[in-house]
Amino acid sequence: MRGEDLENRGGGRTEEVKSRVNGSGYSASSSSFLIDDSETQWTSWLIPMFVVANVAMFLVVMYINNCPKHNLGLQGKCVARFLGHFSFQPIKENPLFGPSSATLEKLGALKWTRVVQKHQGWRLVTCIWLHAGVIHLVANMLSLVFIGIRLEQQFGFVRIGIVYMLSGFGGSILSSLFIRNNISVGASGALFGLLGAMLSELITNWTIYSNKAAALITLLVIIVINLGIGILPHVDNYAHIGGFLAGFLLGFVLLPRPQFGWLEQRNLPADIHVKSKYKAYQYVLWLISLALLIVGFVVALVMLFRGENGNDHCHWCHYVSCVPTSRWNCGEN
Repeated sequence: MRGEDLENRGGGRTEEVKSRVNGSGYSASSSSFLIDDSETQWTSWLIPMFVVANVAMFLVVMYINNCPKHNLGLQGKCVARFLGHFSFQPIKENPLFGPSSATLEKLGALKWTRVVQKHQGWRLVTCIWLHAGVIHLVANMLSLVFIGIRLEQQFGFVRIGIVYMLSGFGGSILSSLFIRNNISVGASGALFGLLGAMLSELITNWTIYSNKAAALITLLVIIVINLGIGILPHVDNYAHIGGFLAGFLLGFVLLPRPQFGWLEQRNLPADIHVKSKYKAYQYVLWLISLALLIVGFVVALVMLFRGENGNDHCHWCHYVSCVPTSRWNCGEN
């Protein structure tokens, strides 16, 4: 565990300063970093609200889908018909136990023709709250609970809410730039944004962590595995990558921690204040990340609404979303 003592700039009052610093409440936590007690008081309520909203939206979608009424039987019978309006589409049509593609598209799924040609840009946001089926919903909500609650407890609902929404938005933009013939739904882009923010938070607050290498390797392995799953067919890895990049940059902007020894200086005489709130490299990362975020969103949105196809500018990028093998065919985006 590494902390930094106040530098010896207070003359004969140095020992007094050190004494007050050592008794200020900074301590080693089970998370292997140094934090002030006041930073542990956040109560997570936004992430649980997001979970409730996603589940509620799925129930609404299933009720409107009403498989027994609208299924023509071309793909088989509805699954779990005893659920009535909430029964699922035939397995051949939707193996994730959910509604039809037509219902999802009607209620706000992401589709290039709708966004660009029919000027329905709101779908870049609404698609984040829709899920293709029970399996899709449960997987995403469990991930959101495990990742999001801890982050909200540490950084508060405002910053984590911004990371979640802007990451989901960024994932939708990148998905629309590369996928034209299929719909896309789900909170995966926002979830990958939280993972990206965790990584950049570790980097920008590097000096206050112990076991840094282990934490970094563990997080990178988790990210690589999840992105690796995205090369399977019918998985929108563009949304994953777009959300991750947005969250990674947002982490540098929104999640830097004051350097060790700064918080307790606020109540000390002005002539003893020897530390700036953040380290120089944190300011540099903040400026670079903010600039990249603004430029990235503006350029991507301009390209999208001009009708440009991302595949025309990157002929190999289709492999990041699906790698064809002898066992499956990726089809056209």
